[in-house]
Amino acid sequence: MQPSEALGVAAQVAVTLAGFAGIVVVFRPQSVREWSALDRFRLTLLLMNSAMPLCFALFGMLLLSVDPAPVSIWRWCSGLAFVSSVVAFVLMPNPRRRIPATDLQSVNKFVFYSVGGILTAAAVLQVINFAVWNRFWPFFTVIFVHLVAAVLQFLRLLLLPPNASKPG
Repeated sequence: MQPSEALGVAAQVAVTLAGFAGIVVVFRPQSVREWSALDRFRLTLLLMNSAMPLCFALFGMLLLSVDPAPVSIWRWCSGLAFVSSVVAFVLMPNPRRRIPATDLQSVNKFVFYSVGGILTAAAVLQVINFAVWNRFWPFFTVIFVHLVAAVLQFLRLLLLPPNASKPG
């Protein structure tokens, strides 16, 4: 599969996952403002893990459309992916401050730390790709990992019962 095709498919999947977030919101009995802080955090993660791969894929397609394509195209894409991941991590509010301790106990720590570790490894791949490799596969790895994280958040929002705590 050519990089342009892979990026196009990834963009379609990302848009679909963001649309699924809208479906989850519509079919919940309460408005988003009435959701618990934990459920709102899960929705935020779903939307962020859908929007970031969409932006990464669109940026890659934009660079591929330049004629001739830049030699360091995947280096630029990996640089954007790393910087935006760091910015998102820094700007995201600390869930321990927003979510009550009783709700945090219900979080599956294995899933939370596994996804965090895999996202960290994908970020390290972006640094290596930017500095040394200039290959497509490390850049596509970060897109893939974000999409898998979005699918996990979608399934958790869909299958787990709404958190019973008060809106935070």
